[in-house]
Amino acid sequence: MKRTAPPKKTAPPLKTPVRKGPATARMVAIQVLARVAATDAYLNVVLDTVLDELTLKDPRDAGLVTELCYGTTRRLLTIDGVLRKFADRSLDTIEDRVLAALRLGVYQLFFMRVPKHAAVGDTVDALKAVGFERAAGFVNAILRRASELTELPAAEGDEVERLVYETSHPAWLVKRWIRQFGPERAKTMLAADNEAPNVVIRANTSKLTRDELFAQLTEAGVVCKVAPLSPVGIILDAPGRVEELYGYREGLWQVQDEAAQLVGVFAQIPANARVLDACAAPGGKACHLAQTNEVVAIDVHANKLPKIDSEAKRLGLRERLVLKTVDASKPLPESMGEFDAVMIDAPCTGLGTLRRHPELRYRRQERDIAELSHLQREILEQCSLVLKPGGLLTFAVCSTDTAEGPDQIEMFLRSHPDFTSEPPKGLSHLPTYQGYLRTLPGPEGLDGFFAARLRKMY
Repeated sequence: MKRTAPPKKTAPPLKTPVRKGPATARMVAIQVLARVAATDAYLNVVLDTVLDELTLKDPRDAGLVTELCYGTTRRLLTIDGVLRKFADRSLDTIEDRVLAALRLGVYQLFFMRVPKHAAVGDTVDALKAVGFERAAGFVNAILRRASELTELPAAEGDEVERLVYETSHPAWLVKRWIRQFGPERAKTMLAADNEAPNVVIRANTSKLTRDELFAQLTEAGVVCKVAPLSPVGIILDAPGRVEELYGYREGLWQVQDEAAQLVGVFAQIPANARVLDACAAPGGKACHLAQTNEVVAIDVHANKLPKIDSEAKRLGLRERLVLKTVDASKPLPESMGEFDAVMIDAPCTGLGTLRRHPELRYRRQERDIAELSHLQREILEQCSLVLKPGGLLTFAVCSTDTAEGPDQIEMFLRSHPDFTSEPPKGLSHLPTYQGYLRTLPGPEGLDGFFAARLRKMY
């Protein structure tokens, strides 16, 4: 996926020098937040890397580190609005780790049940421990002034400005969602992006049914419930490290959001079909398809294929997968032949996954939508050529934007009279829009996805 970032500052090393001995949760959070702010890296990748490299004083603090990092990132524009009231300099001029400590402190003061003295004192101590004693007085003064407030400062300005501050989303996105979905639905989407997502798994139906998996998980003491929409999904309650849960090593399930699962369900590809999965990384849909089909999974990024290979082996599906490094936006190799079905999980803005990747909301620009829509059209064109007459093409994006969803497909259908939209049968309970699958962030607890199911008639 192409991603757009603001101008980069010098990135601190992933391992910031710290005092000898195990690290506290706030020390780790400062390092993670500083690294994410200074680079184009995903928060979850940096967090996992740092947690693997550093030893926490209390292993149970891994959950606290996660809450501090994700919560601070989700509320970044709100937090910065508070800091600007007290800082005597532009936030852009403050060193990454010092600014990370300030943001971390404000998040604790206004969004966590942390005593004020701990939110201030422990954060300042953590900054000292990562080598910034010289900035401790500056950070302490600002956080102490902020701690004197009894509540979060009120928003100012018009409706858009208030929503930008209150929900920490860029103005262009707030305006766009209001225009596309109306003010009330837009507000529920903005609010949902600031909630921690569920951990959802998909049963590996090549080994057992969803009901069998649910029974086994429950017997093993895992608190969970069946997903309301996906017939193969199970929602876990505070699972901790999923790799330690029952059935992971045995390959009985794979982590995948319910909305992403619905794409595979909506595609309704017949069993034993030969399927092309274009843009296959990170591999959730490829493995879902491989439970019942022979799949050729391609991706332009060769370094992403080993992750798919590893997951397929864990799930016992490797023999059903062929992995290739191929650019799906260019003519596909003739040696690949034709396919009974094609799944295009296209590169997109990712605007439907902002609760999982909160840093993305600050990096995306409105112009990215047009750029990625053009790339999606190129992939659609090339992949449509290798589909057999009578075959199925499923196009999906993890985006809420109509330009990447229904508008994209309507444009394709107008220029390809040999294709027609063909919604699946027997799935009327799925959330749809004009015959397409569409899920939106909101009280339903889903990521935002769009999928179209097309039939090539001749």
